[in-house]
Amino acid sequence: MDTVTSAPPTGGPSGSILDRDRIVAKAGFNRWLVPPAALAVHLCIGMAYGFSVFWLPLSKALTGTDEAACKDISLLAALTTTTCNWRVADIQIMYTLFFVVLGSAAALWGGWLERAGPRRAGVVATFCWCGGMVVSAVGIMIHQLWLVWLGGIVGGVGLGLGYISPVSTLIKWFPDRRGMATGMAIMGFGGGAMIGSPLANILINHFKGPQGPGVWQTFLVMAAIYFVFMLAGSFGYRIPPAGWLPDGWTPPAAARRAMITHRHVHLGDAHKTPQFWLIWAVLCLNVSAGIGVIGMASPMLQEIFAGTLLGHPELGFDQLDPSQKTTIATIGAAFAGLISLFNIGGRFFWASLSDRMGRKMTYCVFFVLGLLLYAAAPSLARAGSVALFVLAVGVILSMYGGGFATVPAYLADIFGTQFVGAIHGRLLTAWSVAGIAGPTVVGYIREAELALKVPKDHVYDVTFYVLAVFLVLGLLCNLAIKQLAVKWFMSDADVAALQAKTASAKAVGGSFGIGRGGVDGPAILAWLAVGLPILWGVWTTLQKAAPLFN
Repeated sequence: MDTVTSAPPTGGPSGSILDRDRIVAKAGFNRWLVPPAALAVHLCIGMAYGFSVFWLPLSKALTGTDEAACKDISLLAALTTTTCNWRVADIQIMYTLFFVVLGSAAALWGGWLERAGPRRAGVVATFCWCGGMVVSAVGIMIHQLWLVWLGGIVGGVGLGLGYISPVSTLIKWFPDRRGMATGMAIMGFGGGAMIGSPLANILINHFKGPQGPGVWQTFLVMAAIYFVFMLAGSFGYRIPPAGWLPDGWTPPAAARRAMITHRHVHLGDAHKTPQFWLIWAVLCLNVSAGIGVIGMASPMLQEIFAGTLLGHPELGFDQLDPSQKTTIATIGAAFAGLISLFNIGGRFFWASLSDRMGRKMTYCVFFVLGLLLYAAAPSLARAGSVALFVLAVGVILSMYGGGFATVPAYLADIFGTQFVGAIHGRLLTAWSVAGIAGPTVVGYIREAELALKVPKDHVYDVTFYVLAVFLVLGLLCNLAIKQLAVKWFMSDADVAALQAKTASAKAVGGSFGIGRGGVDGPAILAWLAVGLPILWGVWTTLQKAAPLFN
């Protein structure tokens, strides 16, 4: 049992309710309240994945336009035109801005987050994400594309801060289950579109009419809903007292074999180590392979299997009539929804499994199993096995999501927990690079294959083999990761100085009257608040995926 009985002072520090010192947990706090708070934030910002639901309605926002005059409008002119509809390709730049700015914001302000604390960062993220949606809504209302893009930039800052705000907090609350804790939160980011996309469709259908497609009204309503949920989540954040450990838990004796350090590397030194850049490459290569498949999932299934999806395997894609293409497009959309469930489930499953297997071994599984599945995918396609192909891609996407959820714990194992949130923020620049590299490579190979007159049911064969090479490179980088040399770690005195402002800094460790937590009334309500929307999203997605099994 724990021998330290000291608790944070009961008087509490003065200052803003957003200050880090004001959110140090008191005796009796239930640590299981923190994951649903993180989920509340991540489920909202995760809608960034679902913005494609808006592209087509926005491209037809104006009626009675001169299509001939607007056909060759330049991008610069499209930014300010009020008489031409926007091209889908021009609107989609908002999506690119989301993820480029996400990585940049996480890298730039990760250090500030560690100093300011997760609550302040969560509140700033709330105002940026929801404020960005309001700015874009105004841009849609007055038909100014540059304002829509500006909303994407502001929202991207919210994405970056919201994404990393709970990471180090969860790792510190669950030193015994680091992977599971971060997996629960980051699962929310993968599931945001699963809830947000059908909700957006409902709202668009409610608001659309002769005056417009109903998108700007949908933006405002969703911004208001997200504002409430994100603020509730942000104010639900608490940090443990310095030196806190779960009651009765001690770090495992075999920590060195699992490459788990109990010391800390300073933020200013982390990027100077080869381990940081190796993990950066591991994440970038895993994400590049997975995100390339996500971006082409629907057309890939349609072009590879074509008539097979309709019970006519003798028909290729180009032999289908318009009504048949419409039918398989619906099946393709269902496929995209189904693999999103694998993406979400993989974030929790693989991250939790990494607590037992170790982070390095988990990534080895990602790369070896992924390599086999990518290499087998063309054969499964040629065999006409839709079910096995869907399963293979689903497992691939589960490991894509698992890579995101496992990497914060990997960083904590290597660099310690003191600056893990900020280090994770800098590492997310790998996501920004992968978000461009993966889809570009897949798109370029597809166009090159079509130019060579390769049949559409074989046009993705080379793509799968190239992505398999990405995983080979990722495996080599992962195998090269070793435990850090002693010279990189901060001294105990330096760590103590950094923690000096924490209310319980004088304590040397213990549970401070905060146990392992469990099921109580507030925890049940908090989990219901995030669990019910998730269940609704899963049910809606499975309903749409039903045609795949008919």
